[in-house]
Amino acid sequence: MSSPSKRREMDVMKLMMSDYNVETINDGLNEFKVKFHGPKESLYEGGVWKIRVELPDAYPFKSPSIGFVNKIFHPNVDELSGSVCLDVINQSWSPMFDLLNIFEVFLPQLLLYPNPSDPLNGDAASLMMKDRKQYDQKVKEYCERYAKQEDITKSTGDNETDDDDITDEETGSSDDEIAGHADP
Repeated sequence: MSSPSKRREMDVMKLMMSDYNVETINDGLNEFKVKFHGPKESLYEGGVWKIRVELPDAYPFKSPSIGFVNKIFHPNVDELSGSVCLDVINQSWSPMFDLLNIFEVFLPQLLLYPNPSDPLNGDAASLMMKDRKQYDQKVKEYCERYAKQEDITKSTGDNETDDDDITDEETGSSDDEIAGHADP
């Protein structure tokens, strides 16, 4: 039987050799980001997300931590942290699964079949159950606003802010001001 570190290397390499763009963090294989496209024929089609993956030392015996870096409107994804509520990752993980399963099966299934009865985003779950048409529209708005190629290219791993929507006048600053003025 191979060691967890060999399995980790093999799974990450398999993901890198597939069609997924993988960006390692700190030159290690424990943390990385993966470019993920919304599944075809779904509300998320055309959207592009950067998914943060953290592999525990006990991987594959312990499940990876998965989260969306850029925003997504979905009942089973926390809007602020990007954490994913997915039973197969959180409760029923098995060493038989690998990283490709997450990106080719688990995440597409999550986006295709949201579960509003077990939400991380209560607003999305409530809207989905009360007004499906408005929910669908909000999902598409989020895809347009936060899930384009340029959104994942500019993301640095920090939660995205809407600073570009705020003018200098609104913040009370401008490029002409010099930082570090001494108090009078």
